[in-house]
Amino acid sequence: MHREYHRWFARSLDRDMDLLIFGHDGPPVIVFPSSMGAFFEYEDRGMVGALADKLEHGGLRLFCVSSVDSESWYAKRIHPRHRVMRHLHYEAYLLNDVVPLVRHLSGDRGIGVTGCSFGAYHAMALALRHPYTFTSCITMGGAFDITQFLNGYFDEDCYFLNPLSFLPGMGDPYYLDQYRRNKWVLVTGDADICREANEQFSWLLHSKGIPHSLHVWNQSKHDWPDWLPMAAAYVP
Repeated sequence: MHREYHRWFARSLDRDMDLLIFGHDGPPVIVFPSSMGAFFEYEDRGMVGALADKLEHGGLRLFCVSSVDSESWYAKRIHPRHRVMRHLHYEAYLLNDVVPLVRHLSGDRGIGVTGCSFGAYHAMALALRHPYTFTSCITMGGAFDITQFLNGYFDEDCYFLNPLSFLPGMGDPYYLDQYRRNKWVLVTGDADICREANEQFSWLLHSKGIPHSLHVWNQSKHDWPDWLPMAAAYVP
């Protein structure tokens, strides 16, 4: 299997960032780690191995990024406004650094995003905010409400970074029409602590007329061993 490591200085974050690429061809998918996770998590947890057949035969290409959650949402010692700003710096890194690399290697294809647990938030928020860039979103065990990280603080950026806030009021056809063309897959387990959050988000997508699928796996929890077969089934 093709495996490629990249590291460069990201101006928007004012720090070096790492990235791993798996696969030589196929639909590109950016992989977000779980809470405060790093670019090597997907490989270490066996998820790359679960997708080995697709990766080896040119059916998929993964771009595994690191998070800066410890500097943003989980940075409890700084004001929530600074947490939000750091996340926006991270989004700028994804759009200005990672996306051009993906397009350089994969051509003008739509880009997919995926993630487990808090990585699912990153995937969903980015796909909703930039639906013409990210045309496929596959989440596993996701939770999509960031108000828990804000200590009661809320501003316009918080609103547009929180899908549960901005999606109910979304009426702009520029976004809605593209949402309805894109691919949305929510996967959870019957014993997943985030099952209710996924079912509620599925209802929200349905209320906006956005085609999607919700899969609730039997005897499945909120953990990596349960996400392995889900990834094999739904990514890309």
